[in-house]
Amino acid sequence: MHDEVDGLVTAWRAERPDLDVEPLQVLSRVSRLARHLDRARRAVFTKHNLEPWEFDVLAELRRAGPPYELTPGRLLRATLVTSGTMTNRIDRLAETGLVGRHPDPADKRGVLVRLSEEGRERVDAALSDLLRYEESILRTLPREQRTQLAGLLRSLLSPLDDGPEGA
Repeated sequence: MHDEVDGLVTAWRAERPDLDVEPLQVLSRVSRLARHLDRARRAVFTKHNLEPWEFDVLAELRRAGPPYELTPGRLLRATLVTSGTMTNRIDRLAETGLVGRHPDPADKRGVLVRLSEEGRERVDAALSDLLRYEESILRTLPREQRTQLAGLLRSLLSPLDDGPEGA
């Protein structure tokens, strides 16, 4: 079995035999897979009338459990955006009725962002469709290979997530 990355690695080895292009074997495949997944996710979210960023915010609220509410600060840390960006996103989600703002009983000046029933239904439906698609991609891998792959990817990703940039 050959893929696009095999061709580019072969070409780089021919053109730059002085370089070790072995990292491309893994990371170019991860990059290509990420692009395929991004396109598929956008298609799933569009089907549910959601932008990817909307899904991210709604999913974070949904994972919080009942009553499905978080502070704007918690949402911005979870979604890795700035305060201004998060305020804009909350405003837009509130305008469409997918979330509401409520006073924070623990902080008189603060607010909580709460997932609406429509927001919950929409994020749940999008997640179900997304998982069906992602399962179809993984179907060719036996459970033990999926577990091994998840562990290997975690080993690569964890130091990056813990790094000073939080990348």
